[in-house]
Amino acid sequence: MARFRTRLALLGSAAALAAAALAPVQLAGPQPAAAAVNYEWVALGDSYTAGVIPAAGEAFEVPRDGCERTDQSYPQVIDRDLGSLFDLANVSCGAATVENVTFSAQEPIGRHLPPFSEDPDYPFPAVPPQSEAVKSGTDVITVGAGGNTLGFAGLLHKCLELSEGSGGVGTPCKDALAAGIPARLTKVSSDYDKMLTVLHERAPHAKILAVGYPTIIPKDTSKCGYHNWEQFGSITRGDLDWLRTDVLEPLNKVIEKSAGTQDAARFVDLYDSSRNHSVCDSGKWVEGILTPPAQPSVVHPNARGHRNAADHVAAAMLDAIGVN
Repeated sequence: MARFRTRLALLGSAAALAAAALAPVQLAGPQPAAAAVNYEWVALGDSYTAGVIPAAGEAFEVPRDGCERTDQSYPQVIDRDLGSLFDLANVSCGAATVENVTFSAQEPIGRHLPPFSEDPDYPFPAVPPQSEAVKSGTDVITVGAGGNTLGFAGLLHKCLELSEGSGGVGTPCKDALAAGIPARLTKVSSDYDKMLTVLHERAPHAKILAVGYPTIIPKDTSKCGYHNWEQFGSITRGDLDWLRTDVLEPLNKVIEKSAGTQDAARFVDLYDSSRNHSVCDSGKWVEGILTPPAQPSVVHPNARGHRNAADHVAAAMLDAIGVN
């Protein structure tokens, strides 16, 4: 964060110095206004980009399209911080898969999350593949996706079901679902590679920033209370350990590896910086199953988590355009 804020200060200082240098110069006749440099930026991704939950701000789309982009999500935070440098097209959408980013239309779900919540405006019309917002002149693309292709929300729901009545003991979710995880990760890898290829074809000169997922489950799962619905509800500590080491951490590795295969792509790590701000930490940056008073959050970043993401993604964006 300090590095990012320093860059903003440097940008401001550079602008001030330039203005001071130009002030004494007197030119005859009217002069054309200096051309401002604006980089075209497209933000793609799922709910970890869009925001979605009330703890990540207010949804601002009018009329609602069901994607639930919120005003405290990291693309919107960066837009406020760096809007003089970047022109943002934010087409991220809650529940998007990698295929929805690449080439498949999506029917958004809004906040329709039964059994936790019903959305009175559901169902919503389909939105086009997010990649259609990328043009040949796009300069920077940020993309945060993969969790829905992995089926993480479904895994959580199944773990809640399987762990109910366990008393917090054992690994019922791991026992039932572990065998299928490698195939899920392989699917993410294949789809992600295709997505990066398509994005590069649509915008050959763009820098692509593949944004990873933050720390969700702490290394020390003794912080997580059984049947605490502001954390992980009925999921056992053993299953939380499994979800962290065999599901979420490998998901980030898959995204990082895919980004490493493209010259124009770079992985943005959010995991290390959020290590002490999991769902079970007192200073959480990711909400649990519910947020007081009983609002469905279903394990999504709050405004503090998006602020952290904004700092890291913005620093990578400035690097991408050569502002060091």
